[in-house]
Amino acid sequence: MHVALDTMVDTLKAAAESSRLRILALLSRGDLTVSDLTEILGQSQPRVSRHLKLLLEAGLIGRYQEGSWAFFRLSDSDAARDFVLRLVSGIRGADPQVERDLERLAAVKRKRQDRAAEYFSENAASWDHIRSLHVPDRAVEAALLKLVGKRPFQSMLDLGTGTGRLLEIFSPLYRRGVGIDMSREMLTVARANLDKAGISNAQVRQGDIFAPPVERDAFDLVTIHQVLHYLDDPARAIREAARLLRPAGRLVIVDFAPHALEFLRDQHAHMRLGFSDRQIADWFSEAGLDMEDSKEFEPRGGNEAGLTVKLWLGRDQRMLIADPSNDTQPANAYSIGETA
Repeated sequence: MHVALDTMVDTLKAAAESSRLRILALLSRGDLTVSDLTEILGQSQPRVSRHLKLLLEAGLIGRYQEGSWAFFRLSDSDAARDFVLRLVSGIRGADPQVERDLERLAAVKRKRQDRAAEYFSENAASWDHIRSLHVPDRAVEAALLKLVGKRPFQSMLDLGTGTGRLLEIFSPLYRRGVGIDMSREMLTVARANLDKAGISNAQVRQGDIFAPPVERDAFDLVTIHQVLHYLDDPARAIREAARLLRPAGRLVIVDFAPHALEFLRDQHAHMRLGFSDRQIADWFSEAGLDMEDSKEFEPRGGNEAGLTVKLWLGRDQRMLIADPSNDTQPANAYSIGETA
């Protein structure tokens, strides 16, 4: 898409200031709050807020609320994101001020990791007990990677992202990844994990799986990993997830096969004791998805009292008119020098 000259001039004006360029360089490394940016830049909150307002008005960044915190990120628009990444790529590591910003950013991320470690230590025993009942996570992750394949794609959404692990393992494949979770504690864990892995093309935000704060018809891959059994209406969650897929997009669900471990309901808030292939296939069909594949993983050592993990792959039934993964540059990318 060609960009009008006036629009390009306004965009360049918004970015053409040293503090705002520094902010864009920082946000290219991950989502940050006003407090984070104030600490890193060494500027007053009103001044930082003013810079953020101008960048928001230019469409270069986005904002979302998480409880009482407001997070800022690069724009969800592929065009704006590509423009910013090209803009800041030439200043990373080339300017002493930017280098100091990145050092302070690293300190902010270390604080996140400390909070995440504290949360993990408080809940590790519970999670380890459940993990001991089923096949190791790595085996399921390997199967997921094989199922999705190696072909790059535009965008991924992980509903109930938890620790952000799926965003991490698929990060080499997607251009933009988003994780949604209701728990602020888990979002802290996910951000820390993504920071530690050096992943800057993914973000996480607070939201309800039944009303995710993202655009519809926008994702090539949507994942729901070990989430459905916590929900009172799994069919509705699948319908909502399907609405977020692009034509021919894929929905991957990982959960348990039917079981009789009642303590998971009583002690761990599981509302459903697993799902059958027929159940998932029916829900896929109601949501306009074709069941494309399913896999099963027996519990550790064939333990009869363990949990069988299931993996289901559904595909949107609409025809894919154009495959964006083949484009080296999005059709709506900013291009300096082009006019309408």
